[in-house]
Amino acid sequence: MKRIYALLLIVLAWGLSPEPLMAQDTLRISLSEAVIMAQDHSPEAIAARHSFRASYWNWRTYRANLLPSLSFYSDPNLNRTISSITLPDGNDSYIRRNQLTLDAGLTLQQNIPFTGGQLFVSTELSRLDVFSEDLTSYRSSPVIIGYQQSLFGYNSLKWSRKIEPVRYEESKKALVETLELVAARATQKFFQLATAQTNLEIAQYNYANADTLFRFAQGRYNIGTITENEMLQLEINLLTEQTNRMNARIEVEDYTQELRSYLGITDDRELQTIVEHTIPAFMVPVDQALQFAHLLNPEPETLKRRKLESESAVAQARSLQGFKADLYMQFGLSQTDQALRGVYQDPVDQQMVSLGIRIPILDWGVGRGRVKVAMSNRDKVYTEIEQARNDFEQNVIKMVKQFNLQNDRVIIAHKTDQTAQRRNEVAQKLYLLGKSDILDLNASISEKDRARRSYIQALYNYWNLYYGLRSMTGYDFEKQCALVEDYELLIK
Repeated sequence: MKRIYALLLIVLAWGLSPEPLMAQDTLRISLSEAVIMAQDHSPEAIAARHSFRASYWNWRTYRANLLPSLSFYSDPNLNRTISSITLPDGNDSYIRRNQLTLDAGLTLQQNIPFTGGQLFVSTELSRLDVFSEDLTSYRSSPVIIGYQQSLFGYNSLKWSRKIEPVRYEESKKALVETLELVAARATQKFFQLATAQTNLEIAQYNYANADTLFRFAQGRYNIGTITENEMLQLEINLLTEQTNRMNARIEVEDYTQELRSYLGITDDRELQTIVEHTIPAFMVPVDQALQFAHLLNPEPETLKRRKLESESAVAQARSLQGFKADLYMQFGLSQTDQALRGVYQDPVDQQMVSLGIRIPILDWGVGRGRVKVAMSNRDKVYTEIEQARNDFEQNVIKMVKQFNLQNDRVIIAHKTDQTAQRRNEVAQKLYLLGKSDILDLNASISEKDRARRSYIQALYNYWNLYYGLRSMTGYDFEKQCALVEDYELLIK
C-alpha cells in the first residue's frame, strides 16, 4: 500500500509542474530594464523631453532680449508717378515725379530691464536721384543716440526677469520628475504583467493538481472510499481551474501588449517578466526628504511662478489705469551734400524730444475694476499656494512613512508565501494519504494562491513607492545623490 501512495505522489509531482511559459523567441525582462526602456521610448518620456526643449528655447529668447541687438535696414523706393502738390499760394497742382531713393542704416539696441525702456545707437546714409532734373544728393546721419520708454506703464522686462528664471528651473526639475513618474508607470505595467503571469502559473499548477486529484479520486470512488459528493466537488474544482487557466492566458496577452507598447518594443516576441526578490533596504529620514523635496521638486518653483505671475497681473492692471506717458529722445549729427564725401564734413547737430501723455477723465470705473479683479485673483492664488504647499509637504511625509514600512511588509509577505506553499504541499500529501478532507485541501490552495498574489502586490507597492519617492524629492536615497539629466545633450 505504501508503494502505491509513493507512486501516486510521484505522478502528482510530475502533473503539478507548470507548463512552460517561454518559447525560444521570448524576451526576458527585469524591472530595471523595463524602467530604462520606458524612460527612453515611452510617449510620456518623449513628450517631457520635447517640453523641456521648448522651455529651453523660451529661456534663450528671454536671455537674448537682455542682450544688445544689431540690425540693418534699408527701404529703396522708386517713384515714377503723377501726384498733386500744394503750391505756396494754396492751390494744388499735378507734377510728374521721377526719382529714386536709396537708404541704409545700422541700429544697435539695448533693452533696459530696470526701467523698461530701450537705448539705441544708429547710423544712416541715404541718396536721392531726381531723374527729371538730373540731380543727385546725399544725406547722412553718422551717429544718432536715442532713448524711448513708456512712463508709468507696465515693465514687461522687469517681470520677465523675475519669472523666466523660475520657469526655466521649474522645467528642468519637471523633466526629472516626469521621468521618475514614467518609471512608476512602467513599474505598474510591469507588475500587471508579472501578476498576470503569476496567475497563469497558479492556474496551471492548480489545474494540474485538480486533474491529478480528480483521476486519483475516481479510483477511490470506485472502491467506495470517498463519497459521491466529494467526487463531484473535485470535478467542479477541475472545471473551475480549467476556466481560470483560460482567463489567465487572456489576461497575460492583454498586459503583454500594453507593456510592449509602452516600452516601444516593435517586434512580436513574448515578454517574460523577471521578478527580483531582493530589494534595497534603507530608511529615509522625513526631514531629509522634505529638504530635498523643497530643493529639487518642481512644485515649489511652480508655486513661486504662480505667485509672481499673479503679482505681474496686478502691476499690469494698475499700469492701464490713470496717467500714461511715452517718452522719446534723440540726439545726433546730420549733413546733406550733392557729393558723398561732403555729407561727412562739418555735420550739424539734431535733437528731438517727444512726450505723449494720456489722462483718462471718465472711464466709468473700468480701470479700477480691472485692478480689483487682478488683486482678488492674486489673493486667491496666495491662498491656493499656501494650501498646495501644505498638501505637498503632507504628501511627502505620508509617502516617506509608507516607504519605510514597505520593506518589512515585503519580508512578511515573502515569508507568508513560503509558509502557504509548504502548507499546501502538506495538505496535498495528507489528502492523498486519506488523513484530511477536501475542505482542508481547498483552503490550503486558496491560502497558497492568495499569499503568492499578496507577495507580488507587496513587491509592486515597494517599487511604486520607491519611484514615487524619487519623483517627489528628486533624490536617490539609495545612492545618496540628486537625480539629474544631461540637459546639454537634450538640446542638441
